[in-house]
Amino acid sequence: MTEIEQYVAPSSLEQAAEYLQRSGEVTILAGGTDLMPQSQGGRLKIKRTLMNIQHIPELKGIAIDGGAIRIGALATITEIMQSELIKKHLPILIEACDHFASDQIRNAATLGGNVCNASPAGDMLVPLLVLDAEVELASKPDGGLTRRRLPLSEFFVGPGKTRRAPSELLAGLRIGLPGAHHYARFFKFGTRPALDIATISIGIAGTLNNGALSSARVAFGAVAPVPMRAPRTEQALEARRLDAATIEAVAGVARDEVTPIDDVRASAWYRKELIHNITKRMLDHVAQA
Repeated sequence: MTEIEQYVAPSSLEQAAEYLQRSGEVTILAGGTDLMPQSQGGRLKIKRTLMNIQHIPELKGIAIDGGAIRIGALATITEIMQSELIKKHLPILIEACDHFASDQIRNAATLGGNVCNASPAGDMLVPLLVLDAEVELASKPDGGLTRRRLPLSEFFVGPGKTRRAPSELLAGLRIGLPGAHHYARFFKFGTRPALDIATISIGIAGTLNNGALSSARVAFGAVAPVPMRAPRTEQALEARRLDAATIEAVAGVARDEVTPIDDVRASAWYRKELIHNITKRMLDHVAQA
């Protein structure tokens, strides 16, 4: 394991960006609920500089900003669960938080850490995908602080891998305020859903009118190398009245769209069947909403 040569704790986003710009050999520490077990288990090597970002105010808070809700990268799962803004506008995130580990982990784990860990089974990633979330990345390439936004659906490139450059820091996530009749639900399946890694997870969202979803969004977790949007399933669902035949057809498309693997939690075949059956169940609930 690489020995840590430097520990830094910047007090501003600008300072953090300067550290990252000067050296790509930086490991970022936020809540530590993923970093510590991975480093102790030998799955991740801490780099020569360890940067604690917990003291950066620009990375905190949940607020409305220009027609969107901005959630700071350091917002904990508990803070999201307790946010009145999230309860009012984005209740699907409350559903996901309620299935996120234990109370102790929720108190420390950050949304930014869950996103940057980029696990195919990350609990918050599927609901964020169906909400069309964007990541906000900060860097200081030419002496001035710059920010860029990227759709979350384009952020993940593989297990544990993202499009965040070594010189960039995830500052927060932005989610457009949902319009009237917006509907969104999340489901996670596991032996103990609130404590175990997901066997599969599903998010469904859209504008619900007369028993049909328009601007349909569907996302799956733990069934591909990255948390995935499901464009073929969305197309099969788009603006179609949710009668029994449509629901069965959409569930079949969903089963065929995922590419799971066999692992210790489930076989690929079982995951495909779960996707079919749970998608069907969720759409039945949509039809009755």
